[in-house]
Amino acid sequence: MMWHVSILSVGLTMLVCGADLAQPSDDAHREHAEPTARVESVPAVREMGKIGAWIAAAEHGQTVVVPAGLYREHVRITKPISLVADGRVVIDGGGRGDIVEITAPDVTLRGFTIRNTGIDLDRENAAVRAVAPRVTIESNTLEDVLFGIDLRESPDSVVRGNVIGGKPLDIARRGDGLRLWRCDRTLVEGNTIHDGRDAILWYSTGVIVRRNVGHDCRYGLHLMFSDDVTIADNQFTRNSVGIYLMYSTGVELTGNRLIRNRGPSGYGIGLKETDRFSVRNNLIVGNRTGVYIDGSPFTDRQPGEFTGNTLAYNDVGMMFLPSARGNELTENNFIDNIDQIAVAGRGSLEANRFWKGDRGNFWSDYTGYDANADGVGDFVHESHTLFENLMDREPSLRLFLFSPAQQAIEFVGRAVPAVRPEPKFVDEVPLMRPVLVACADSAQPAPVVALAASAFGLITLGGAVLALSGALGSAGLRSQPPRPSASGVVAAAEEVDA
Repeated sequence: MMWHVSILSVGLTMLVCGADLAQPSDDAHREHAEPTARVESVPAVREMGKIGAWIAAAEHGQTVVVPAGLYREHVRITKPISLVADGRVVIDGGGRGDIVEITAPDVTLRGFTIRNTGIDLDRENAAVRAVAPRVTIESNTLEDVLFGIDLRESPDSVVRGNVIGGKPLDIARRGDGLRLWRCDRTLVEGNTIHDGRDAILWYSTGVIVRRNVGHDCRYGLHLMFSDDVTIADNQFTRNSVGIYLMYSTGVELTGNRLIRNRGPSGYGIGLKETDRFSVRNNLIVGNRTGVYIDGSPFTDRQPGEFTGNTLAYNDVGMMFLPSARGNELTENNFIDNIDQIAVAGRGSLEANRFWKGDRGNFWSDYTGYDANADGVGDFVHESHTLFENLMDREPSLRLFLFSPAQQAIEFVGRAVPAVRPEPKFVDEVPLMRPVLVACADSAQPAPVVALAASAFGLITLGGAVLALSGALGSAGLRSQPPRPSASGVVAAAEEVDA
């Protein structure tokens, strides 16, 4: 009986000790506790500042002009007014909560510098949050903010000409620079978003996104369940992904520049189960994967259109999952991508077409010729290199790119037809010259003008240097005595000998 009691005592002791060990100490709580600023929120009843007092005194439809200065307050706009900054007006949130909240329709917020939100991801602290329709937010600078502009059920709104900069946090702890939730027919134009998480559209129809710039974010632009969206003339660079379309229908991408998006995914453009889309006249350069296609188009109602795009210097020009069917690629330029076309996993591209009528695509690695000079190659363009085929099945083999191992495998593939794989794709009418891309207006015209001016200056300087060198050369020739002829030299030599 005693040994039963002893065992019971030992068991209870272990249970209590285990509970003590499992219970974190106060020091552990303090070590992993969130900073005070993260959990502290703005009180429901705020102390009204100067801007709040001016808003309270304004009539509906009135324009409230805020004089230049620093205002440390949180602003709530509950009536249809225009709030306009006169000079440099800074609204500082003090690292707590949201800063500007708009709850009335037909509000305009223009010209402010808004900075220093809270950092509570659960509460989604934002610089500007609107929950009413027909809101205009333009020409503002948002600095050191968790979420930038957050529109919730704000259809027919305008977000124009804002600069939105996130907090210096790890990308997983950042908020979205721009978020639209059920904001049909909204215009997003001429904004710059940097160092945030995403610019994202949720359940928003008929939105126009044009002439925006996004860099150093996770997704430059992300669509989720958003239909009939136009994405034009934007530039997305140095993001993990440039543009990613998911579960959306009727999307047009035209004239965009997707440059050096090389994060873990590294897509210039990604499409997942997207339907009735058109991708035209885009410049897709220096990404890990230029275009990534997964289950798109989602139905057979309309082929996926890729026309007039330039895909250059990407690790992979276009990557298809075997589920991608019904895409048509015509008059695109595939220039010096390490792998022009890839298939992720096992499968074929038979359900996709790489030409239409008598027009295919330009391939920088095409080895055929054009005997009749009609601009179309006389032989089809096929891709059936053995090493590419092996890389599609085992992406880890990319480690051996440009190595003697790759060269040896390619030699075997050429020398032994039995091991040569079937072509991944066929372009029946490859183009002999690159297609001129009809680029739309640049999202950043100033650098283009500057480059043109620099080029003109260099050409002028080069011409001046050539003219000066020519003039100096002519003067030097005139100042030198005439050189003797060969006969004169011989005669002088004979005289010396004599």
